[in-house]
Amino acid sequence: MCVHASLRPRIPVWNADIVTTPPPGLRERKKKATREALREAALRLAMERGPDQVRVEDIAEAAGVSPRTYNNYFASREQAIVSAVTADREARIAAAVAARPAGARLADVVTEAVVEQYTNTGEREHAALLLIITRTALRDAFLDATAGIEHPLAAVIAECLDDAGTYTARVLAAGVAAAVRIALEGWLQPAGNEGAAGSFGGGGLVVPSGSLPDQLRAALAPLSPAFDAAERRTRP
Repeated sequence: MCVHASLRPRIPVWNADIVTTPPPGLRERKKKATREALREAALRLAMERGPDQVRVEDIAEAAGVSPRTYNNYFASREQAIVSAVTADREARIAAAVAARPAGARLADVVTEAVVEQYTNTGEREHAALLLIITRTALRDAFLDATAGIEHPLAAVIAECLDDAGTYTARVLAAGVAAAVRIALEGWLQPAGNEGAAGSFGGGGLVVPSGSLPDQLRAALAPLSPAFDAAERRTRP
């Protein structure tokens, strides 16, 4: 991944986050299938009944598991519903960054990967997002999901920078996750509460404001100098 980022000889560094792992075994595949069944059931029931009319027990029954099993995968009803929309997004962002063309600026590739995954949604995801923005608890869970970007993105940034042995990649990835959350908070600002971004405790109508791609790019822009400086340090 991103091997063109540096022409220096690589110094082997053990990092469990970026070491190639074998294909998942039967147990892992079953766990993945259960998680997918739960999140799909959660979203389907929420769309059919409304989120407030869906219980954890309902989701578990629809997925063919016990409520106890449900609790092994999701901490709340809202987390499961939101997961149906955000699932695998962080992996797709990381994959897009890893596949950047030779010579492409890392800051630009990261920005466009994020914008693509947060704005180029299908009809189903769009309908689900409309549902999410109507409920405070769902909005909060949606914002919390941005933290999932950090771990996989840090691994691929480290590979791109030939920098697996330092904190640089982790700091940059954490900055990206924070920037995405801030952009979404601004975009999902409750009506009449323009001065308190991210304060959704009072509920209220949310009318997405402005262009989400523009807000994402604006929030990520301050990170560009840090990405550029990190890339310069990898050049021979």
